[in-house]
Amino acid sequence: MEIHLWWLELDLPAKEWLRENLEAEAVPEHVLAAVRAAGGEVANGTLTGREWNFIETQSEFVD
Repeated sequence: MEIHLWWLELDLPAKEWLRENLEAEAVPEHVLAAVRAAGGEVANGTLTGREWNFIETQSEFVD
């Protein structure tokens, strides 16, 4: 599922962690669990470059 669809379902603490730790090589399990619960997919313990770009450039517009 595209990030713009699951981002709206993501809980606020997970959103804040992702915004504060852009392009983290490893995302804590509680944040990954929130991403999965919202409908996102996780590979290799982090997000894709496209997802990080969305978080950096557009995420605050869709909250």
